[in-house]
Amino acid sequence: MIYAYAQLTVTNPDALNAYREKAGEALARHGGKVEAASKDFTTLDGSPAAPDTAALLSFPDRDAALAWANDPDLADLHALRRSAGGSDILLLG
Repeated sequence: MIYAYAQLTVTNPDALNAYREKAGEALARHGGKVEAASKDFTTLDGSPAAPDTAALLSFPDRDAALAWANDPDLADLHALRRSAGGSDILLLG
């Protein structure tokens, strides 16, 4: 199991809502799922800039995560997420 951390700064809530409607199915296509997502944060250490929303994603392995990120059939969906505002996703491992 490998995890990815996604953080979003939302400037277009409608685009984010449209993305969310399809995101779970797209993740599942590569064995991925949302483990947790939240708009509420508590800083434990340091002073990071808090995003509007964040999610912890899981995938069976690194190859599955990369396949999800690079799937040409999901290019429009990834573009929709990006159109919602700032979108950063880090693969942990």
